[in-house]
Amino acid sequence: MGFVRRSVPPVLLSCLLLTGCSSASPSGSAASDKGGAPAAGPSGTGAPAGAAKIPVGAGPQKTYTVQRQPAAGSCRYRYEKGEPREDPACTPGATSPAVTQTTLASTICRSGGYTKGIRPPETVTGQEKRANAASYKYTGRLGEAEYDHLISLELGGDPNDARNLWVEPPDPAHRAGSGVNNRKDPVESKLHTAVCSGKVTLRAAQQAIVNDWTTALSKLGLPPS
Repeated sequence: MGFVRRSVPPVLLSCLLLTGCSSASPSGSAASDKGGAPAAGPSGTGAPAGAAKIPVGAGPQKTYTVQRQPAAGSCRYRYEKGEPREDPACTPGATSPAVTQTTLASTICRSGGYTKGIRPPETVTGQEKRANAASYKYTGRLGEAEYDHLISLELGGDPNDARNLWVEPPDPAHRAGSGVNNRKDPVESKLHTAVCSGKVTLRAAQQAIVNDWTTALSKLGLPPS
């Protein structure tokens, strides 16, 4: 039988000469196999994409020791509409390894309270507060400023990690002589309630406080304090 020459369609011939045709669909599914961004979850259920990992501290201790503070004058306050905020280079926050999403019922959400039993004594925090005031160049009355956990104990913050503590000045609405009273505390309480009721995750609440406590509630879709 004689050899029959079959013509190759021009389009197919061009494809074969140019290293082969891809079988990928026009939708770009091949690119998504290389790590496309996952779909966003419900609002407030997780930390923002690309958020910096928060340090983890030592957690509650039977005996606390005075922690070294940043060098004197090395930290600077930031202000958002007059409200004081921490220096992230000095106070990035730190979480307690004892508090996780799976241990909420036995830690910060347990009945009877959690924070009182893990709070460092004033003999320790008093020395730290004075040293941290020098770190931040705070010259006001110490009795009017709070030695504050950036991530509060009720949100799983580490009790005595220097990265999670700062001398928080009085806010603009503070009345002189009234002692410690600031607008960050109600924010923390609302976040605690939201975490324990399952409205937001522990990680999302912690990240919102670290990012900016003044906008934490709005960023998580919660009503203002």
